[in-house]
Amino acid sequence: MVAAKPDGRLTHDLDPNDRPPRDACGVFGVWSPGEDVAKLAYYGLHALQHRGQESAGIAVSDGRRIVVHKEMGLVAQVFDEPSLTALRGDIAVAHCRYSTTGAPVWANAQPTFRSTPAVSIALGHNGNLTNTRELAAMLPPESGFAGLQATSDTDVLTELIAGGAGADGGVEEASARILPLVRGAYSLVYMDENTLYAARDPQGFRPLVIGRLANGWVAASETAALDIVGASFVREVEPGELISLDERGVRSRRFAAAAPKVCLFEYVYLARPDTTIGGRGLQVTRVEIGRQLAAEYPASADLVIPVPESGTPAAIGYAEASGIPYGQGLVKNSYVGRTFIQPSQTIRQLGIRLKLNPLRDVIAGRRIVVVDDSIVRGNTQQAIVAMLREAGALEVHVRIASPPVKWPCFYGIDFATRDELIAGRSSVEEIRAAIGADSLGYVSLDRLTAATEQPAGSLCRACFDGHYPVPVPEEERGKGVLEPVTSV
Repeated sequence: MVAAKPDGRLTHDLDPNDRPPRDACGVFGVWSPGEDVAKLAYYGLHALQHRGQESAGIAVSDGRRIVVHKEMGLVAQVFDEPSLTALRGDIAVAHCRYSTTGAPVWANAQPTFRSTPAVSIALGHNGNLTNTRELAAMLPPESGFAGLQATSDTDVLTELIAGGAGADGGVEEASARILPLVRGAYSLVYMDENTLYAARDPQGFRPLVIGRLANGWVAASETAALDIVGASFVREVEPGELISLDERGVRSRRFAAAAPKVCLFEYVYLARPDTTIGGRGLQVTRVEIGRQLAAEYPASADLVIPVPESGTPAAIGYAEASGIPYGQGLVKNSYVGRTFIQPSQTIRQLGIRLKLNPLRDVIAGRRIVVVDDSIVRGNTQQAIVAMLREAGALEVHVRIASPPVKWPCFYGIDFATRDELIAGRSSVEEIRAAIGADSLGYVSLDRLTAATEQPAGSLCRACFDGHYPVPVPEEERGKGVLEPVTSV
């Protein structure tokens, strides 16, 4: 947790847990007889790696059985040529994970897998359920779920669908019965031995799209993943819709009325800039956010620079609208990603320099506007401001392409408790003093919403305004490891 000294400065330069907000997961599925579906899934996961870096997995069905390969680590660490060659079949479901519910352990890596005498299923989930304990209480004692090592909401959902598929209608009918009972955020891609399924919660919190291959279909979290595997975009999966894909074609059924509440933070940061949501490219949206930010919070400065890469589109828009030249002032080390090696105290104090370094000749003697996508805990921005001053900046004006993040997310982003969010307990002026900036400006919620070109009523803005579209029971608000099902 970030604390402030009496003078308003943060108590340490870099908390090892201070990093950009992360989404729960990326999901990808492909039905394409005759194609190397494992490798298509592998490339699809690469396109979605930004959505989850803890674990990765691919499940493949050859029509008779499902084989799953999953491990902790990045996609390129989990898979190699031999492991992909061993995954042969016509259908694949793939997943990259960051945990918001359930411990970051191998047992919770996805796709989850369940096999019953009637059917086997593999399932990938992006989102976070808010009634997991209620759902777990529906499981029969003979399900054996209480003995499983896994503790995630996804396990409960997988067990319910697999257990319900023994009745007439199989997985499709079981899904149509169970999904209306599920609350919270879920974009699902899953399969049995012969059919690929895609489903999205009635609010459509997380994106999910369908694409067409020359000989098959793809379901994915983002349109960018379709581009990578050469699939043409068909449409988004509608909120409250279940889609089935197999040799019989495409079948769609609605299991709940749509009540759209797409996550606003997808537009700000989570999704790739080359992804399209709601018919609008996110690069265009983020540049427009920068223009709106410049109109609200102008600055007298010599140069606009982004915090790469997430701040780049908004910085471009800010420069265009303000007339201040745009330039590169911070160099990002592209080879520093997620690491399982904990830094020593000495290295931790260097903090952000592991990933960013200033261009001193560009910065020295200038008044700088530095644009970032968000402030969560505040330590990263403090380190950047200090770095720019050390590089000779005369003034540092921080501009943020989202409103203050004041409330935790219960729908799939790893935002902390409110006490850990610096804007949840500090005013803008207090935050400015804490990070050491000459000025600080956040785009307003109304202008951010306008930049998306979506009606405010169709967006989830809970992390900014505290209005949660789906009620969250108090016992579900910990967002940690679930209690054993036997205690429910």
